[in-house]
Amino acid sequence: MLKDKIQKEGKYLGKGILKVDSFMNHQIDPQLMKEIGLEFARRFKDCGATRILTAETSGIAPALVFAIEMHLPLVFARKHQPITMAENPYKQSAESHTHGKTVELIVSPEYLKAEDKVIIIDDFLASARTIKALVKLVTASGATLVGIGAVIEKSFEGGRAAISDLGVQIESLAAITSFDNDQINFN
Repeated sequence: MLKDKIQKEGKYLGKGILKVDSFMNHQIDPQLMKEIGLEFARRFKDCGATRILTAETSGIAPALVFAIEMHLPLVFARKHQPITMAENPYKQSAESHTHGKTVELIVSPEYLKAEDKVIIIDDFLASARTIKALVKLVTASGATLVGIGAVIEKSFEGGRAAISDLGVQIESLAAITSFDNDQINFN
């Protein structure tokens, strides 16, 4: 279902950028997000997680359905610190290929604790810059990382290799091996 949606509605914009705004990054296809959440729940059911972590904003929809299925709280790393956030939040920077700038990811210590076992969910696994920043937030909190999930993996960008030494379960639901002109090729 996900691969079909990518083939029909995804648009390759060049420079490694895949536009999936019509179903995940701007407009959300709720039925697809439900299926994605169910699949992540099936794959991570035995990892003992106590919390799900994602990045604002594109990771929220798939992570929310996953969190509902797992009966776990979902925390999203914010890109801007509100005045209501607790003092001394965890902060990490990540270069965003899509935004063309560095973004700061911020999590309140109220919602990421040392006793937590965390699964990170993100929309893409490409260079793994965002995921590595999320991993650093988990580490800073003293929590334990138990898994990483990505809706779409661009395997040709090396992100999996960049995080494979973490020793946790890594799952992607659709792995793209290359873009040839307008053709999207899957693993």
